[in-house]
Amino acid sequence: MNNCLKILLIEDDMIEVMKLNRAISSLQLHHKIVEANNGEEALEVLKNKDDLPDIILLDLNMPKINGLEFLKILKDDDNLRYLPTIILTTSNNKRDLLECFKIGIAGYVLKPLKYEDYVFKIENILSYWSINELIKI
Repeated sequence: MNNCLKILLIEDDMIEVMKLNRAISSLQLHHKIVEANNGEEALEVLKNKDDLPDIILLDLNMPKINGLEFLKILKDDDNLRYLPTIILTTSNNKRDLLECFKIGIAGYVLKPLKYEDYVFKIENILSYWSINELIKI
């Protein structure tokens, strides 16, 4: 992989956070993961405009500010709207999928049940985004 990514993971389930960190470690990737437990925490992280993430991995089902609400806030901000946001969720609800694409996401990935399938998806997501040209704001 070409670029070491700074990834903002917005996920309220600590098991999912540990799973992502374990997958990245097992793949021997050196990306930097910044964690936020919900959309409210993520907005605090994003206040530091000098240290924005390269990509955002966003769960939809969270307390306080859910994924869809967070997306709307993100896309309404002139400084943040271009951050690539990939939905990483268990929701295969077609309405969620359509709404996310209408708002302007970069991708929608379902979390598989099998860990090996999860690692495969994470590897592919991060491989793509590490070679993609990213906007540095």
